[in-house]
Amino acid sequence: MKLGLIAMSGVRAHNAELSALGLTLPGFIERNRVIASLPSLGLLTLAGLTPQDVDLQYLEVADITQVDGVPQEFDVVAISSFSAQIGEAYELADRYRALGTRVILGGLHVTALPMEALRHADAVAIGEGETVWPAIIDDLRAGNLKPVYDARGTNYNFADSPMPRFDLLDIERYNRLTVQTQRGCPFRCEFCAASIRISPTYKIKPVERVVAEIQSIKSLWKRPFIEFADDNTFVNKAHSKELLRAVAREDIRWFTETDLSVADDVELLDMLRDAGCAEILIGLEGTTFSGIDGVEQRTNWKAKRVESYLEAIRRIQDRGVRVNGCFILGLDGMGTDSFDAVWEFVQQSGLYDIQITVQTAFPSTPLYARLKQEGRILRDEAWELCTLFDVNFQPAKMSVAELEAGLRSLVSRIYSDDVTKARRAAFHRNYRKKLRQRAAA
Repeated sequence: MKLGLIAMSGVRAHNAELSALGLTLPGFIERNRVIASLPSLGLLTLAGLTPQDVDLQYLEVADITQVDGVPQEFDVVAISSFSAQIGEAYELADRYRALGTRVILGGLHVTALPMEALRHADAVAIGEGETVWPAIIDDLRAGNLKPVYDARGTNYNFADSPMPRFDLLDIERYNRLTVQTQRGCPFRCEFCAASIRISPTYKIKPVERVVAEIQSIKSLWKRPFIEFADDNTFVNKAHSKELLRAVAREDIRWFTETDLSVADDVELLDMLRDAGCAEILIGLEGTTFSGIDGVEQRTNWKAKRVESYLEAIRRIQDRGVRVNGCFILGLDGMGTDSFDAVWEFVQQSGLYDIQITVQTAFPSTPLYARLKQEGRILRDEAWELCTLFDVNFQPAKMSVAELEAGLRSLVSRIYSDDVTKARRAAFHRNYRKKLRQRAAA
């Protein structure tokens, strides 16, 4: 059996004007391009569960318009994609099926809308793929592939996680590789379409499993840069410190995403840089209580912390760890004054990096359900707009045109070469000053 694992994650702004703007501002959509260039850890993990006697190949298809027919012929293909590119994934799936190739679709979008995906596949995998993949392989071999493999309701133990097949990659193509240390998130943000949609419960991977994956990467790439593919890495502080102590011994540089509570634990903060942490991305979302009120639906945690944002950023960056502050434009509590407010906050905070996106209603999220009920989804099933830069809903306190114009204006200011260079130079000056102060103390 010849099996192809095909990743389709070449997300790009659908709005032509935004795409053109991005080409003139090196910082704009920089993070989005990094995400799009990452290999699919999910598919590499499934490869690790695949028996050795299966003829296996991993491919990445960034743009279906650049492919004549299919990229390569297989007996079976498993395709994974983001919502923004799911239309292209379906087109490729249809091309394969026309050749008689069996097609399996999975990932976040397929888990959200399995019956939509099944129109283009012989089988769909719903939920955590590790749970159902062995059965899929067995059924393929027996010639008895079922249409639906549903992992929901099962409790996958992260201690059983397989070693991803990093050896399938052409390492020189990447500037970073991913390792997952946890899955899920204790917060319930209305807009979130990340791994919480696959794993509703928060779970951690044993530290020894994480270290083994890092060492596997190091066997292929001597000094790698690693991104922890987590939604919120430092939720469990005791586990986080155990992880940091182990990672510090591996002599790597890495990036991850977490929440603002990392700034509350001085011991953990002091461990970050020694463990090789270069930068952390934190979802700040907005700059005022009213702007983000209700976004986190369990305890309204983010809105309650907004007054501590500046101090938290200072504490983290004083340790030499860069903060990438993520802001979401167009939340229901935000009017047109929010664009200037974000600009002023960025200037005041000294953030090293900034990620600006627009609120996006992803399928099967609480946000999409609410906006659909309120009649505020601009075009139903327009998944190509789920890029984080295109507007797919009617904002509450501004027009669509005002939100698009505000985004363009803000990114022009924040990501200009001069502003970016000045912001990053200020970070390095401040850190050198802190080092001198500590040495003199």
